[in-house]
Amino acid sequence: MNWIILIIAGLFEVAFASCLGKVKETSGNIMYLWFAGFLISLTVSMLLLIKATQTLPIGTAYAVWTGIGAIGTVLMGIFFFKDPVSFWRIFFIITLVGSVIGLKFVSH
Repeated sequence: MNWIILIIAGLFEVAFASCLGKVKETSGNIMYLWFAGFLISLTVSMLLLIKATQTLPIGTAYAVWTGIGAIGTVLMGIFFFKDPVSFWRIFFIITLVGSVIGLKFVSH
């Protein structure tokens, strides 16, 4: 169950990073709404990470959490923020996915 909580925490990390990107792109009241989304997503992500680390090793949980956040944020950047796509970016995303999966399998 805590692996599911950790995955959801990672998805909220993607959400807060994406909101941060929208804060940079907007102004006025819309900017403050995105900033509120950032704060809410950040809080939820951290609370879920804390919950997951009650039974998972901290090193593994943190690495998986940041891995999910990094992979998701790069993909959000590519698909929604027009970030560049190159062979090496995709290559290293794939190696990061492999690392996150590997950590899950070697954790006890």
